[in-house]
Amino acid sequence: MLGTGLLAIPTLAGAGAYAFTEIYGWRQGIDERYNRAPAFYAVFICSVGLGIALDFAGINPVAALYWTAVINGLLAPFLLVGILIAACDRSLMHGQPSSMTGRVVVGVTTAVMFAAAIGMFVF
Repeated sequence: MLGTGLLAIPTLAGAGAYAFTEIYGWRQGIDERYNRAPAFYAVFICSVGLGIALDFAGINPVAALYWTAVINGLLAPFLLVGILIAACDRSLMHGQPSSMTGRVVVGVTTAVMFAAAIGMFVF
């Protein structure tokens, strides 16, 4: 378990740091020195610190993963709607919008996910 944790912690913190710094266009990378990518390393260190703090706060990690998955499942249909709108926009897609088959598949998937989310609260 110790080995798995030592592998997972830097991987997850690094992935978050890469994603966060990519959004803002900041310099990034483990191969960069700290003084050339301070925001990347700050996000990395904060991610590790937050993980350690959650451990000492007594939060059950399995329950946290469960509720994170539930929240992601509730938000995913909204993301799919945004993807569907973007994929249908001819100018945004540079004259190559998504095919009708792709639109139908994403539309049906979105409807099923909305129904499942509503069903979770109703039943």
